[in-house]
Amino acid sequence: MTIDVRSVHFELSEKSRAYLDSKLERIAYADGLIVDLIFILTKEKDYKLEATANFRWGVQAHVEERAFDITSGMDKLIDKLEQKISKEKEKVQEKK
Repeated sequence: MTIDVRSVHFELSEKSRAYLDSKLERIAYADGLIVDLIFILTKEKDYKLEATANFRWGVQAHVEERAFDITSGMDKLIDKLEQKISKEKEKVQEKK
């Protein structure tokens, strides 16, 4: 799984990047299912956090979250992403 993190209009601190990496351990079970995982973190009045997961069978899952605090936004984003991944995993297992 290739992980790409992009920050727009601000510099992502090492602490925030480490926090995101620690949260990504929750979806480590999906390592074989996901080819690319792309995060786009944008700072405007608040933070807009987006994640796109490209699954190896050609499906894309996109989740989005807005928050005033980047760490709480990351928590919510990873929660949504985890739900999307588990739903997609269930769909593929049902087809087999």
